[in-house]
Amino acid sequence: MTAETCRRREICRLCGGSDLTLVLALTPTPPANAFVDDAAKSKPQACFPLDVFFCETCNHVQLLDVVDPAVLFENYVYVSGTSPSFVKHFDDYASALIDRFAPAEGSLVIDIGSNDGTLLAAFQKRGLRGLGIDPARDIAANATKAGVETIADFFSLGLACKIATERGHAAIVTANNVFAHADDLTEIVQGVRTLLAPDGVFAFEVSYLADVVHDTLFDTIYHEHLAYHSIKPLETFFAAQGMRLFAVEHIASHGGSIRGIAGLIDGAHPADGSVAALITEEQAAGLDRSETFKAFAADIDALGLQLKALIKDIKADGKTIAGFGAPAKATTLMYHFGIGADEIDFIVDDSPLKQGLYSPGTHIPVVASGALYKRRPDYVLILAWNFASAIMDKHSAFLDGGGRFIVPLPELKTFGPQTQTVNGAP
Repeated sequence: MTAETCRRREICRLCGGSDLTLVLALTPTPPANAFVDDAAKSKPQACFPLDVFFCETCNHVQLLDVVDPAVLFENYVYVSGTSPSFVKHFDDYASALIDRFAPAEGSLVIDIGSNDGTLLAAFQKRGLRGLGIDPARDIAANATKAGVETIADFFSLGLACKIATERGHAAIVTANNVFAHADDLTEIVQGVRTLLAPDGVFAFEVSYLADVVHDTLFDTIYHEHLAYHSIKPLETFFAAQGMRLFAVEHIASHGGSIRGIAGLIDGAHPADGSVAALITEEQAAGLDRSETFKAFAADIDALGLQLKALIKDIKADGKTIAGFGAPAKATTLMYHFGIGADEIDFIVDDSPLKQGLYSPGTHIPVVASGALYKRRPDYVLILAWNFASAIMDKHSAFLDGGGRFIVPLPELKTFGPQTQTVNGAP
């Protein structure tokens, strides 16, 4: 990977404006899922900028530095099905869309960025036809073998036209935690519009900018996530593309997300009031002003000082620390706060695709969770903090044996003999 792998966009990807303000400069990192094997662990990895910009024209927040999507996604190592929480989330999601829009049995559902087919499997068991689109070749092939037909490709307008011609139009198109990933969102929406039946709906979930700022969830900023969405810019953007964002729901996923639902602008679905209500809340929170995000940067710095002080005191006391979870967000957190192999001995993760590899850039070994009980670290830093409760429930034996968990976000806490909010050493 070389510097040529990354290019800088000069205009806002929603409105095309050029009045862009730098509001946050995070430490450059390698791609957040660029795990390496034994043969590559001694080699340095290229790092790319994580500079966040605010569009003064439409108020969209985004990265301008775009890493080649083939580098990011074709050998992807994240799969939804390894998380029981997400399996249930997607099952509930499919049920909610079917209950609300009542597609006819056998209707086509298309999932953009379908990963291992977890969401589509939930639609299929309810009598709908599923078709996935995902560029991660191995994951796509495995999903097809498991019964969820998946096209191993990037979504494009050309592919959408081909699918519409060969398979007909879709009652539902979904794009979950991927609508923030594409550099050309205009082409994505044009493709969706091509696929939808006249009364069809496009449902998407993305991390919600309001939660990122309010809870200091800066580690959700990494190269795969080019866009940090709020409702006001999205409503304007969809309208410009001939679609109506008619409903939005604030949900708990990833520390706080939104589920947006859009239809054709002349379709059967009027606005239900939820979009206007959240825009009012966003304006009250200052998401339409660049100054808000500069204050966000100061909050990140304060959190970093707390976490680094805690780790320094733990290490000075001769204690050991492991990590739990190797999500993409861990790369941003560890690089920006200067946490590496000197602080973290190993990382446990439940995904077999990551076990036996080394973390991006920091090259900390990733192993199965049994290592918690074989190696007995004194502390475990939960890098997959959005699953902290489930992780601590599953590994209560680690706590019972005297171990402690550290949850870095949204508020730094330790969990052990006495749970406490951290403002220094435990």
